[in-house]
Amino acid sequence: MKLETDLSTLSLAILGLISQRPLTGYDLRKVFLTTPMGHFSSSPGAIYPALRRIEEAGWIRSVAAQGQTRRQRVVYEITACGLETLQQHLSRPVTSEDVVWHMDDLMMRFAFMDGIVGRERTVRFLEDFASQIDAHVADLRRYFEGAKSILPACGKLAMENGIQSYEMNAQWARRAIKELQ
Repeated sequence: MKLETDLSTLSLAILGLISQRPLTGYDLRKVFLTTPMGHFSSSPGAIYPALRRIEEAGWIRSVAAQGQTRRQRVVYEITACGLETLQQHLSRPVTSEDVVWHMDDLMMRFAFMDGIVGRERTVRFLEDFASQIDAHVADLRRYFEGAKSILPACGKLAMENGIQSYEMNAQWARRAIKELQ
């Protein structure tokens, strides 16, 4: 059984959901179809291979359960190793690369922190998140000031939108910190 903290976003979503309660592959498909997690493929061709990989890693185990019909259902539950892996992944510091390239993963990590890493670690995550965004926004503003004269009107507006989106995320993080404290 391997421990690692670098989970794919799909593996993180599956492991996080199963940490909340045992689920079947069909249950996961329903979550991906009916919630904001809908950008994941609800296809059995994505979910079941991911479940197999996660189970082979020792992070979940499958348990046969009786369904409402005679057909047996396979229910997945998190293992101690899986919970430890999830805790390690959720506890990773926020990096500048995360802010630029992995915002969905950061929000997914945050969504599963309740009850897994504790309030103190969650607040630290939000502080790191806001700090990394502030640094990135400063870089973007420097670039924007230097490039403003050569950017077309739509390019300027797009750049302003990007900067404002990042600023909004930092503002949200600071509000969330206050709410959690």
